[in-house]
Amino acid sequence: MQTGRTQTERTWRVGVDSGGTFTDVCLFDEATGRTEVWKVSSTPSDPSEGIAAGVAEGMARVVPGEDKAAARIAYFGHGTTVATNALITHRGALVGLVTSEGFRDLLEIGRQKRPSLYDLFEDKPHTLVARRLRKEAAERLRHDGTVETPLDETAVRRAARELAEAGCQAVAICFLYSFVDPTHEARARAIVAEELPDAFICASHEIAPEFREFERLSTAVVNAYLGPIMKRYIDRLTPRLEALGMAAPPHLTQSNGGVVSFEAASRTPVRAVLSGPSTGVVAAEAIGREAGFSNLITFDMGGTSTDVALMQGGQPKLASEAIVHGYPIKAPMLDIHTVGAGGGSIAYIDSGGLLKVGPQSAGADPGPVCYDRGATAPTVTDANVVLGTLNPTHLLAGRMPIRRDLAEEAIAGLGAALGLSTMETAEGILAVVTANMARAIRTISVQRGHDPRDYALMAFGGAGPLHAARLAEALDMSRIIIPPSPGIMCAIGLLLTDLRADFAATRLMPAEPANADAAEATLAPLVEEAESWLAAEHVAPDARRLSRTVDMRYRGQNYELAVRVPEGPVTAAAIDALVKGFEDAHKQRYGFLAEEEAVEFVTFRVEAFGVVRKAEFPRAAPGEPDPAPAATGTRQTYFAGVGEVVATPVYAREKLRAGMTFEGPAIVEQMDTTTIVPPGTRLTVDAMGNLIMEAS
Repeated sequence: MQTGRTQTERTWRVGVDSGGTFTDVCLFDEATGRTEVWKVSSTPSDPSEGIAAGVAEGMARVVPGEDKAAARIAYFGHGTTVATNALITHRGALVGLVTSEGFRDLLEIGRQKRPSLYDLFEDKPHTLVARRLRKEAAERLRHDGTVETPLDETAVRRAARELAEAGCQAVAICFLYSFVDPTHEARARAIVAEELPDAFICASHEIAPEFREFERLSTAVVNAYLGPIMKRYIDRLTPRLEALGMAAPPHLTQSNGGVVSFEAASRTPVRAVLSGPSTGVVAAEAIGREAGFSNLITFDMGGTSTDVALMQGGQPKLASEAIVHGYPIKAPMLDIHTVGAGGGSIAYIDSGGLLKVGPQSAGADPGPVCYDRGATAPTVTDANVVLGTLNPTHLLAGRMPIRRDLAEEAIAGLGAALGLSTMETAEGILAVVTANMARAIRTISVQRGHDPRDYALMAFGGAGPLHAARLAEALDMSRIIIPPSPGIMCAIGLLLTDLRADFAATRLMPAEPANADAAEATLAPLVEEAESWLAAEHVAPDARRLSRTVDMRYRGQNYELAVRVPEGPVTAAAIDALVKGFEDAHKQRYGFLAEEEAVEFVTFRVEAFGVVRKAEFPRAAPGEPDPAPAATGTRQTYFAGVGEVVATPVYAREKLRAGMTFEGPAIVEQMDTTTIVPPGTRLTVDAMGNLIMEAS
């Protein structure tokens, strides 16, 4: 027990990121500035078990000898993949839909645009609501909000009763032009709630009060589809945390990088589909700012997937809508691109005889072959073990034994079918997965007018530092940053993020000085709504922050660009500044301006922030440039550039000091990850303890 404190003193801030393979825990003591990290295997059948175990074990390490060490937790933040996994695997709730008469099939019709126009074999995403559960009700608003056809309440009640008889656990409601006037939707919601009092109900104006009916409908349906799943998850996790003695109100990460209460998260699960990876970007932003790097491409490689994002001028990109696993979602989220490439990604031979890797993953159970849990399909992790880039005997600082012989056997079997040696096959697996990840980074950079060579690659996640050098070489990027605890960056980000909510309203109008008052009148109620939310979340007045943006486009254009609204009231000068900001953004994204075209405002947005105290980054202890004191031995490692196995020095990360530098080949090991320094690369430890790798 720590001396000088009472047993109930709450000083620890805890962040937990629950992934597909591992659950990561970061602990920060507000009183002393001490930071600790912990990692346990995830429990896919019930993620709350792994989370509770991780919190209990982590707190037992930092507050030994107490039965209810979790009682010392002052803040608890959590990132989860529950929502996105339910969407990927189509294990959501049975959903019904009530929509405007004539729009029953909109959910299947979607848009004319197809993501893969020439792929004749691509399957359409699974429709989340069966046609028999899609009901219509007569009602119609005009584009200006005037009523053309009153709501047929009898039809709504009949539809609700039919959905109740079908056993629906959730109901989505979406009417045409409800973003202009939600009266019809609100009344329909009340009727459905009377008939299905135990169902999860979502009206589109509550979750996405914006134009484009298909995207708004899709968002409402996804939210309803995930609602009962998220509620059940939170209802399981909350008592487990309480049983540990934790009294702090828990928070869940949203896709926009902010956190909300568990109660708010259970109402809007669609905003948590990128809950896990979003906080990794938040942590990267903070670390990059402290280390002096403002232009970053983040590379978060875990056990199941890889998430990449671009950060320009120290700011991550925020998207107002995205397609997540095939489903359009209109909800603010960090612009993160995900591919099925992780340490557990399975290597196989396709029907054409070619080597493929992912997106299928071995997950946490059974995991890669080298875990010795019964798996037989070789994975990226197995390839690294065979090549010697990963420790061939153990992971997690000795807590997880590794069987190299099993990995070699699995990869040799795959190699025999390909006509390759074991080493060639293992190297081929890493080459394929690197190509998949490089393609993802080109999607967020080259395809959007950014040259990746102008950015530093910040690698994290359990497998990010292991593959960073290969990826940087493929993209011709010259600088790599490995933060101090890369394997738990998303958990660290949970202790760096603020409370956050987003509010929007679509109002089409020309971007002209004459509309300054109309723009201000549109933003004012959003600001009021944001202030009310901050008050409901008990955010102190001095900790409240608001940010205003507006989506703009050329008249007739299909896509908008977000532009920040200048501080103060919207004036004619502010309108001119907005138009200039739009032109700059358009030139950056598309490479041209259409000066003869009129510019218009589309959707006005207000972001509300509740600033919280954040974990601090400790400075690395200084040392001599010679890294010899950190050396722990050598390992036989295969490097593709050399073409043979090389006796490679191994360094312990915790023994590296600021100012130390060495040339590759080298390996840096720590509890949560392994960093590979290939030949021809110089590594330097900066003042914060980051590993900076550059071509020597």
